[in-house]
Amino acid sequence: LPHNLGVVNLRGQIIPVIDLPAVVGRTPKTGLNIMLVTEYARTTQGFAVESVEEIVRLDWNQVLSAENSAVGGMVTSIARLDGDTENTRLAQVLDVEQILRQMTPHEGSDIDPETIGDKLKIKPGAVILAADDSAVARGLIEQAFNAVGAPFIMTKTGKECWEKLQHLADNALAEGLGVRDKVAMVVTDLEMPEMDGFTLTRKIKQDERLRFLPVMIHSSLSGTTNEDHIKAVGADAYVAKFAADEFAESIRKILAK
Repeated sequence: LPHNLGVVNLRGQIIPVIDLPAVVGRTPKTGLNIMLVTEYARTTQGFAVESVEEIVRLDWNQVLSAENSAVGGMVTSIARLDGDTENTRLAQVLDVEQILRQMTPHEGSDIDPETIGDKLKIKPGAVILAADDSAVARGLIEQAFNAVGAPFIMTKTGKECWEKLQHLADNALAEGLGVRDKVAMVVTDLEMPEMDGFTLTRKIKQDERLRFLPVMIHSSLSGTTNEDHIKAVGADAYVAKFAADEFAESIRKILAK
């Protein structure tokens, strides 16, 4: 495959190595000098890069959505490295899911009608509200919802999802209905511009009108720290990306409660 440099044996684990500058159309001046090893979407891979200039820890409200900006749809957002200052440095945030999808093409369909299970039972008039900033992830989620006959509304950030949820809750109140009559549950990614999934879940669970609304985290991130944080903010379930059968079954279990 283009831009795939081969594999490396890292402590007994064989992992693929991807030429990240080549993926985004750049040529490093001094060559590929560092390998970043990542665990993402149930896989481990290395990204070869020229250098690491700086490691910056940011709140997601300092990251702006910019999905349609450039680089063949591989940029999901723009990070303000110095916060809200006038001359803040800006950095493009790459869609790792899009890059991995491009580097490891999937043969056949992502959804198997024989194994994904029965249609979901959702109250008429209600929808599943979902949030994910990756176009690839949204496409896969939409395929899964369609396969199980679930009505849904897809949003691109936690902030957009929160605003849509508030709108649906207001509509329910105006019609003399409960929130669950309009929204069956929320499915959210974790890392998103403007508002991350942790913050979205926490806001839902702390809102008197919404706190009984089920929330499922659907993320490429894993590990004990993240899973503990997911429990702490009150999420009802966590599913790692992307296994359609597990995704559908987890939603089924939540809706059956």
